Amino acid sequence: MAPAHAQTRAAGQWRTATGVGRMSAVLATGSRRPNERRRRSRSEEPTLASMEASEPTRRDFLYIATGAVAAVGVAAVAWPFIDQMNPDATALALATTEVDVTSVTEGQSVVVKWRGRPVVVRRRTAKEIDEAKAVEISALIDPIARNANLADDAPATDENRAAAGKEAWLVMVQICTHLGCVPLGQQGEYDGWFCPCHGSEYDSAGRVRRGPAPENMAIPPYQFTGDTVITIG
Repeated sequence: MAPAHAQTRAAGQWRTATGVGRMSAVLATGSRRPNERRRRSRSEEPTLASMEASEPTRRDFLYIATGAVAAVGVAAVAWPFIDQMNPDATALALATTEVDVTSVTEGQSVVVKWRGRPVVVRRRTAKEIDEAKAVEISALIDPIARNANLADDAPATDENRAAAGKEAWLVMVQICTHLGCVPLGQQGEYDGWFCPCHGSEYDSAGRVRRGPAPENMAIPPYQFTGDTVITIG
């Protein structure tokens, strides 16, 4: 049996060794904790990424909703300005114009306003009618009748320019088709209309015969609503 002081020394060494071992274990455990935190933070990264990936979808929805509300607001604000550009009651009343031609004798004309444009109503002479009928279509600058009451491709014969069944009457928008001037009636070489602005001339059926005008003067929509009453429009 070992002496008492030897046993005491051995017990002290054992306790020292045990304490050192426990401290090593604690140090080892503490040294592992930062690594474990890093691993946990890495394991949480996909969750954050997935949250970030879902964010654009919510933002897009907000953008679309905001844009839709803004568009409705702009439309609501703009509508009064758009609506005021529509024709007022006075303009709509001028959509049709009635002309009483009882007092218009052969060789005379009257000019009325229809939709802000001058419309001439002329009762042609027999000479004017004969001259217009004698013109071949091939001799015309514009071979199309330009009559709103006929097909778009109707030829520019005198019959297709004058009133149906009333060949003495010519109802026509008196505006030069070159630059929109108002030509002078019963002037020029063709006994029709002459535009002094650039020299365009029209015959007694309102067909362009000379000058820069590209088309015959237009025949508006109209009809005889009585023996001596013409409704234009």
